[in-house]
Amino acid sequence: MSTSSTEHLPSYLNPNDPGPWAVFLEQVDRVTPYLGEYAQWVDTLKHPERTLIVNIPVKMDDGRIEHFEGYRVQHNLSCGPGKGGVRFHQEVSLSETMALSAWMSIKTAVVGIPYGGAKGGVRIDPRNYSAAEMERITRRYMEEISKVIGVKQDIPGPDVNASAQTMAWMMDSYSKKVGEYSPGIVTGKPIELGGSLGRAESTGRGVFTIATEAARDANIAIEGARVCVQGFGNVGGIAGKLLHEAGAKVIAVQDHTGTIFNADGLDVPAVLAQVKATGGVAGSANCDTIENSEFWRLECEILIPAALAGQIHKDNAEHINAKLIVEGANGPTTPAADDILKKRNVRVVPDVLANAGGVTVSYFEWVQNLSSFYWSVEEVNQRLDDIMRAAYANLSATAEEHQVSLRTAAFIAACERILKANQLLGA
Repeated sequence: MSTSSTEHLPSYLNPNDPGPWAVFLEQVDRVTPYLGEYAQWVDTLKHPERTLIVNIPVKMDDGRIEHFEGYRVQHNLSCGPGKGGVRFHQEVSLSETMALSAWMSIKTAVVGIPYGGAKGGVRIDPRNYSAAEMERITRRYMEEISKVIGVKQDIPGPDVNASAQTMAWMMDSYSKKVGEYSPGIVTGKPIELGGSLGRAESTGRGVFTIATEAARDANIAIEGARVCVQGFGNVGGIAGKLLHEAGAKVIAVQDHTGTIFNADGLDVPAVLAQVKATGGVAGSANCDTIENSEFWRLECEILIPAALAGQIHKDNAEHINAKLIVEGANGPTTPAADDILKKRNVRVVPDVLANAGGVTVSYFEWVQNLSSFYWSVEEVNQRLDDIMRAAYANLSATAEEHQVSLRTAAFIAACERILKANQLLGA
């Protein structure tokens, strides 16, 4: 981490272990030389506009009172209301939430939708709590953050361990608090409560769309292309399914239960059925089980990391045998790994573009809620494809102009848009 980044660490983060926020700061430092007149405003990006830490006291099923720590961070609202999911996970931290909110600022700017970046989370392992307890925790969290959110201020959505049901609880709690039906306060809701058709598949569909665009530029034919996917849920599973249907061969899938491999191509529908039935890919038929470390060494045309952050790092980047990496997860590649992959001419499509399908269709959902007019799934998918392809074309042109990676191009385009908005607002 650079000295300038250290200087911009908030006092409440540990300077010896600043976490994911330090990665974002390093990314901003790397792009600053390309920002021209907007570089003078760059420190704006290194300070979240608002950081809220809340205590969540909740009565458990057995009568005990437990306390949980929750966060809502609004990184930058110059381009519109805050947008970002809420995750429930035992490793949620303030640093992670800050970084994710900042990446949301970049992501929404990359695809050109009128949002700023925000993120929320509660530090909890949901596996240890009943559905009734999780509902009470969710509702109390929503009550605590209601002071800083609003339909045109900050709109939460689902993230890790948060479902359409979670969003329904949050919407109901907020609506009761403000005294009016407010479907636009969250996205990712059930269809029956104003959710958008196509939302559940949107992130994976966006990854697929970007993979096809990037493959064309890399002279990779999708028909017969070998694909490896880490994570096979709503993102990796949908992307893998669509690539399989387009004629690609998904040869390996890795998740928390292990890594499966078939050089001739996995039976993707069967693997998806296995995941639905058991929660993981382990035990899938007609495939071999290989060591998790071998996953990163497999020769393939397209690699899709769609699980957790930091999965591609300096210790495995040297061994990756993919021609193209399309990031379905948030922050799966460390800056050090980025440098290694660039030297090895491995093309990386960054998360802030590749997985932006989710927030794009969340925007569609919000627009439909505001207008009380709803679109068909065909309309949603077509609008999504149009936005994703246009964003990719724009980043490719920026990368070519500056002779930089697509990640750097994404940060150039996004930072310029955000900082120009800041400048125009006089903020």
